[in-house]
Amino acid sequence: MAKYLHTMIRVADPDAAIEFFRLIGLEEVRRADSKGGRYTLVFMAAPGQDGVAELELTYNWPPEDGSAPEEYSGGRNFGHLAYRVENIYDTCQRLMDAGVTINRPPRDGHMAFVRSPDGISVELLQEGYLEPQEPWASMENTGSW
Repeated sequence: MAKYLHTMIRVADPDAAIEFFRLIGLEEVRRADSKGGRYTLVFMAAPGQDGVAELELTYNWPPEDGSAPEEYSGGRNFGHLAYRVENIYDTCQRLMDAGVTINRPPRDGHMAFVRSPDGISVELLQEGYLEPQEPWASMENTGSW
């Protein structure tokens, strides 16, 4: 029998990534630093989902010799992360207020797409049903998701 544990994404700025996923509603559930491996792992989950369905943020520390840190570009073969939210309009507004671009606004009151600071596509899905509302219903797509 298999059990889903987590999805790992590499991040360039752990503080920015943590704040982004907090805006969606995730919480940090644990963290581990490896001095020998020169990385930090931060595990995040929706409330009550730690140990069930987690997101692992992996931050590889810059090289000790002062050379440039690794750069990551998101491949479309990854697809996206998806989170159900209590109120998609409130969540998107919170993200916009923090400077996040809503790539695919929740025009239908059901689905939106945004990107993390590292370019990871994140789908937001409304729990239950909300009527379409302005300004969301009239917003155009921005960029790709």
